[in-house]
Amino acid sequence: MFGTHSLALFALTALVLNLTPGVDLMFTLTRTLQQGVRGGLVAALGIAAGCVVHTLAAAFGLAALLAASAAAFTALKGFGAAYLVWLAIGMLRDAARPAPAVVAAATVAPPMSLGRTFRQALLTNALNPKVAIFFLALLPQFIDANAPNKTLAFLFLGACFVAQGFTFLALFALLVAPLRRWQPADAWRRSLQASSGLLFAGLAARLAFAERP
Repeated sequence: MFGTHSLALFALTALVLNLTPGVDLMFTLTRTLQQGVRGGLVAALGIAAGCVVHTLAAAFGLAALLAASAAAFTALKGFGAAYLVWLAIGMLRDAARPAPAVVAAATVAPPMSLGRTFRQALLTNALNPKVAIFFLALLPQFIDANAPNKTLAFLFLGACFVAQGFTFLALFALLVAPLRRWQPADAWRRSLQASSGLLFAGLAARLAFAERP
């Protein structure tokens, strides 16, 4: 279809990627525990939007630029790592701030708008150059050499990846959401925020020191 082949293998490869713990999965987990099902679904939607950005970039050449230019890769990597550090600092600050007893018993974290969650999810994905390189490395393997329109083939495979990724993260959010009913003590809330902040700081360091493929 659209000059592509081995779609079953492509779907399996994408599933393995989605199952691998990383920034997207951890972001969806933390937002689900903090905001419930709606927060998790919005996070999944924002991550899907970030994958749309990567699909368009791969289809129209930006990913090729990142693969060819060390300076471009380093710049985008720096922006992505800095943004993850900014998120980590926010989580650690929330962990250091005790919540009122009533609020702590009713929710895992202070309220956050769904719009802000969407923007954060989009940026954590879109500013990850390794995702862009992955799209450029993976998608061409499933496009026929004589495909009449390779851009259309890129867009089709990207759409399949986005749809599968969103479905996986949405189901993950639905499965994790019941954990929020435990009504944790404030110490548990602060521990979750601190752990999340340290995790995102670690992911930022991992991204900052990532080598260009």
